[in-house]
Amino acid sequence: QVQLVESGGGSVQAGGSLRLSCAASRRTFNSCGWFRQAPGKSREFVAAINWRGGNTYHADSVKGRFTISRDISKNMVYLQMNSLKPEDSAVYYCAVAVSGGRQYYTRLSDHDYWGQGTQVTVSS
Repeated sequence: QVQLVESGGGSVQAGGSLRLSCAASRRTFNSCGWFRQAPGKSREFVAAINWRGGNTYHADSVKGRFTISRDISKNMVYLQMNSLKPEDSAVYYCAVAVSGGRQYYTRLSDHDYWGQGTQVTVSS
């Protein structure tokens, strides 16, 4: 099993920045992703990173504003969020895909373990 704990959420004004962190109890997974869910909406993919190679992929809605990264030595994954917009408000979740042959995964069903989520609120 892999335990994931997110932190770094909060309230910020539009145009501001936040950095989310995800602490993993183990490093035995293939890729890590960030997802978000706004009230009344489905959970959606935000960004993913291959744990070993560091290759990244970002959803079009956040490309150029958000950056996913990882620190192998600390078993940490980060999501740097800049130029935040009110529509970025959501609960953000960290998730990992333990195995698989792809560099990273974007579907919810591909991820085996999830964190509890951290709230991000962006005011206009």
